[in-house]
Amino acid sequence: MANDLSSAVYAALGAFVLNIVFCRTIIPKLAALKAKQFVRSELPNHKGKAGTPTMGGIIILLSFVIMSLIFIVIGGHSENIALMLVTLGFGFIGFIDDYIKVIKKRSLGLNPRQKMLGQILVTAAFAAYLLLVRQAPGQTQIYIPFVENGVIDLQWLYVPFLFLVMLGTVNGANFTDGLDGLAAGVTVLITAFFLFAAWAMGSPVLPLAGAAAGSLLGFLLFNSYPARVFMGDTGSLALGGFVAAISILLKMPLFILIVALVYLIEVISVIIQVGYFKMTRRRFFKMAPIHHSFELSGWTETKIVTLFYVITAILCLIGYLGVRTHI
Repeated sequence: MANDLSSAVYAALGAFVLNIVFCRTIIPKLAALKAKQFVRSELPNHKGKAGTPTMGGIIILLSFVIMSLIFIVIGGHSENIALMLVTLGFGFIGFIDDYIKVIKKRSLGLNPRQKMLGQILVTAAFAAYLLLVRQAPGQTQIYIPFVENGVIDLQWLYVPFLFLVMLGTVNGANFTDGLDGLAAGVTVLITAFFLFAAWAMGSPVLPLAGAAAGSLLGFLLFNSYPARVFMGDTGSLALGGFVAAISILLKMPLFILIVALVYLIEVISVIIQVGYFKMTRRRFFKMAPIHHSFELSGWTETKIVTLFYVITAILCLIGYLGVRTHI
């Protein structure tokens, strides 16, 4: 059943319902704890968001983990356990950061070195699983999009490449989280793409892709504009970890450059902004990540989010053409 598309449907529906239940019960508790969103003063249109509860990533993780555990018990497969634990690991780093910022009221949260160290440790544990426990045939091989049966064996470059994919994707998802429904909506489309790929390739991670998609769809009902809850780093780091890990397990990390291009653009915009400012003491964009630059250029929040959804949906369709060469 694990490789049957119906497993993904059941997982998605279950996670969707659980997420709605948890949103209705946990959001008021987050509000009571005064776990409220910090709003950048440079964004005048965001002043009304200041009282919105954050740390909603806890809700995403709860519904995802519960449905994942059900299918792990039913079908086993170490890949599913690893995928769930990696998602939880990155989510835990985000939770600590959120807890320090919104509960302890320390605006900086974890410092960049602490956050990066946590991400490196989770990635190292995942790499150890892949190379020492899973030891799948052709483990160091990855698929090349659009090339018929095209694969490349990275050999000793596999581990450095794994770290680049994991850390880049996780931080890309983190930077994408800045507008109502943006990170959740973009990621549910990316997850749907990998769900299809998992089904086409007969991968056991299929039901977990369904659980992630269903949880995000439920969360979007409360996170879309005007948001009643934000996911915080708890959610954005977990989502980035999930996308990166499932792409690695499917040997499809190069597809992230296509279907998760929005993540990449957000990261690059921050790198350009910081580098340009250090060299010239001026800003390249009005603000980074780039979605805020669009805001300051007069775009409405919903228009930006819709644009990023459409771009991601089209890129997922293009990614599908790349997958066809491997199934």
